[in-house]
Amino acid sequence: MQLQPRRYRIITIGALLALCTIIVTGAGVRLAGSGLGCDSWPACNETRFVDVSDAHTAIEQLNRLFTGVIVILVAAAVLGSLIRVPRRRDLTWLSLGLVAGVFGQAIVGGVVVLTELHPAAVQQHFLLSMVTIVNGTVLVRRAGEPDDVVRRVVVRRTTRRLVWLLAVLTSVAIFTGTIVTGTGPHAGDENARRFGFDISHVARVHGVTVILTIATALALLAWVRRHRADRDAVWQPLSTWVFVAVLQAAVGYVQYFNGVPELLVALHIAGATGLYVATIHVVLATRRPVPAAVEVPLDGRRAEVIAGGQLTNT
Repeated sequence: MQLQPRRYRIITIGALLALCTIIVTGAGVRLAGSGLGCDSWPACNETRFVDVSDAHTAIEQLNRLFTGVIVILVAAAVLGSLIRVPRRRDLTWLSLGLVAGVFGQAIVGGVVVLTELHPAAVQQHFLLSMVTIVNGTVLVRRAGEPDDVVRRVVVRRTTRRLVWLLAVLTSVAIFTGTIVTGTGPHAGDENARRFGFDISHVARVHGVTVILTIATALALLAWVRRHRADRDAVWQPLSTWVFVAVLQAAVGYVQYFNGVPELLVALHIAGATGLYVATIHVVLATRRPVPAAVEVPLDGRRAEVIAGGQLTNT
């Protein structure tokens, strides 16, 4: 049995979309106050493995069952990488990374339930989801690239450094956002613990990190406008990033000054997921796949490429 590259990429897109979706549905469970609808793990409770006897239990149980869809799609990504023609080692390793992410999420999800929604456990659940999203985004990108290529840097060193700074600051902003979430009112259960911070203080810290991140993106836009090769490489994904980030910041401020209504919180979490996907696309745009035999100088320097998974200077 053989699988063509185009069909394999469709599988990877499906896996990534499912991984993004469960982040939002998981947040929906918490926002509905159903975080302990199932009070045990992996069974729903002590008497039933699957239970939909009341609204809270059904909400939590449906979210758990959706994990089965993710398992199927991730398994398809792994199997597809093995029967894809031609077979590529990088796609196999990246698909196995999704397996590790899903397995890790199952463990952390159990910790969340067993610790009765401790905010630190919930925070780790979300952050591990972000790591898995990175893996899935790279897999989709690689699956769409031609075979037998190397990836060379196509932007200046300053641009690369600013892109990585943007990625780091975005990660920091998302992390501070999880602190706000762990301090705020939507714990998932009325008896769940919260971080003992002042909500206005942590929200202010989060807001500062968001402003610094957007300012960095705007500075990067201004920089790449002056350099045609860099502009051609990163302008489109960076413009998308700025659009999503500004919209995300607007939703964040509106939700905060309106008592964090559930719908806006859900939109904010969906926006954070989309923003991180956009961030990875900006980072990936700094390299371009070219045939292995091609060697193109960049700014008077030899191109930096990745061959066989190793970083080399040619």
